[in-house]
Amino acid sequence: MPSRKVRRRRAKLQRHEYEYVIETPEGEEIPLERPTERERAGDGKSKKERGPTDKRGREIPKPTFQRVMRRSAIFAPLLFVVVYITSPNMEIGAMLLNVALLLAFFIPFSYMVDVFVYRILMRRQRRQAQAGKS
Repeated sequence: MPSRKVRRRRAKLQRHEYEYVIETPEGEEIPLERPTERERAGDGKSKKERGPTDKRGREIPKPTFQRVMRRSAIFAPLLFVVVYITSPNMEIGAMLLNVALLLAFFIPFSYMVDVFVYRILMRRQRRQAQAGKS
């Protein structure tokens, strides 16, 4: 026999129209008013004010150096492993210098790629918006 929680979940799925409810600790369901489109969007921005979106409809954030530095922190140990494997006779200081030089190239290059992709997506979104108006 299914538990009370499973029965409640099944009953909720069988409803014809999805209802917004809050469950109390006692198990009661309190219906809420249906939120508006703007409330469901979350940030309250209109579609024109938002940045570009991917295929899933998620907003693509603007490129930042903070995000690039996080990405670089992930890649730095991987670069060290690659340098270590490709030149095992090298001293640790020289390996670290090689990794630093590779990161000095990777960080601005990664930022520029992010900016490039973001601008392409912004142009594509503008074109689609203009095509929708016509």
